[in-house]
Amino acid sequence: MKPIQAIVVTAIAAISLGGAMLSLAAEDSYDSTSVFGGNLPPGYRDWKLISVAHEEGKLNDIRAILGNDIAVKAYREGKLPFPDGAIIARIAWSYVPSEENNRVFGRAQSFVAGAPTNVQFMVKNSSEYASTGGWGYTQFSGGKSTHVDVQACYSCHVPVKDRDFLFTRYSP
Repeated sequence: MKPIQAIVVTAIAAISLGGAMLSLAAEDSYDSTSVFGGNLPPGYRDWKLISVAHEEGKLNDIRAILGNDIAVKAYREGKLPFPDGAIIARIAWSYVPSEENNRVFGRAQSFVAGAPTNVQFMVKNSSEYASTGGWGYTQFSGGKSTHVDVQACYSCHVPVKDRDFLFTRYSP
């Protein structure tokens, strides 16, 4: 390889590596408590899937439960309590019949995500949220932060205190 080609290849590799490191550093340095300042965590829709759920009754929605790397690692290792910095997101949608699928099946049996309802977050910070089991709770609707009664969230989670206040079990 000619010297100029080696310099160009080295420069491109260095720039690529530097960009990748900055990207990873930005993700690792996200202040998990800034979600309470009205900021959605960057890239939360790309977090790993923990589980899915369907709630009937008043909520009547379908939801995906996602976790940042810290939360997913704790779930996989069965680590309780979860470490500080763990964040769990619950994304919910109304659900509607899939007319297209139901035509194929010949009966109403298929449902898909309809309009989004909200996104909720649980953020683990044992010193900041000591009065609520170490978890902070917040919610976003239409991408905007909405008021949440944190004590009401906490009191609902108390029955699963032995699982660090987490309803959702990891679904591998």
